[in-house]
Amino acid sequence: MDTNTLYIFACREEELDLCRLEQRALFGAEMEAAASPGGWLASSCLIEPGRSPFIRHRLLVRRAATSLEELIARAEGWSMEGKTFKIRYVPTAETGFDYDACRGIERRVGAVIRGKAEMRQPEVVLGVTYTGHAEEGWLLGELADNPAIWLAHQNKPQSYSTALSTRVARPLVNIALPFPDGELGDRTLLDPCCGMGTVLIEALSMGVSASGSDMNPLAVQGARVNLAYYGYSDAVKLCDIAHAQGAYDAVIADLPYNLCSKSPREELLAILRHAARLSERVVLVTTEAEELDGLVHEACLLVEDSCRIPKGKLVRRVLLCRPSNNHKPKIS
Repeated sequence: MDTNTLYIFACREEELDLCRLEQRALFGAEMEAAASPGGWLASSCLIEPGRSPFIRHRLLVRRAATSLEELIARAEGWSMEGKTFKIRYVPTAETGFDYDACRGIERRVGAVIRGKAEMRQPEVVLGVTYTGHAEEGWLLGELADNPAIWLAHQNKPQSYSTALSTRVARPLVNIALPFPDGELGDRTLLDPCCGMGTVLIEALSMGVSASGSDMNPLAVQGARVNLAYYGYSDAVKLCDIAHAQGAYDAVIADLPYNLCSKSPREELLAILRHAARLSERVVLVTTEAEELDGLVHEACLLVEDSCRIPKGKLVRRVLLCRPSNNHKPKIS
């Protein structure tokens, strides 16, 4: 297997399309196994598992083999250099989970590792898995679990029923700012329809320099309450995108779509044109279909990738866009 890192994913069926779009942005490829949980993707990119709610485990591959017996032989004598360790078998979609079989694999592999076993608080956690890959499908290496940082952001003080979930907002930031091999601290993000600040909070928790705005004073007030609740400074303004200046690495716009805040065509077109003015990478979230496609074209944006996110009767679309090189948006 031509890789040094294995990522194992888990997502709900309705999240699969979004999960795959995020994978294409971060890794330039999709997981090989369609089933979930347990879908996996091999990559040379080194990404912290907490970047995505869909990454369950990350395995830094140190040993690979075509059979379990060969893997045990290759692992024999591997020294933990005085550190305590434990072995965990990580099932994939190909293998499923059988408790007794998994514990047996852990014991067999752990028996040939040089070091002191510690089940409760080991200094090193080693993972072993089988991907079903024809060549070197058995893998062993350092295992990291997802700390699920976004879970703490689910119960914000201020929210509303149609707001994006944290499990959607966090992938949107990754799609807008993939940069798998670099730090996000010097990346800038603008959310011009920030609502209660869900995207902003996820971006800030990932180290992005994020700011937002909204034309609804109640939304801005709610976003400020939420930001302060999680210890972030005020990064929200009461204004529309027309007042934004400078350039950003990305713009994420969750376009107004419910009955109380749906914008007329001219306002939506203005948002798209200003987004194209401010960044070379624009992520749009909308429930509109044919109408928005025409507006995207009129705003001189090209759709590079997209997905659908169903939630009951509500179906959102995510569009990854960039400004057309042949045209510039006309700002009125």
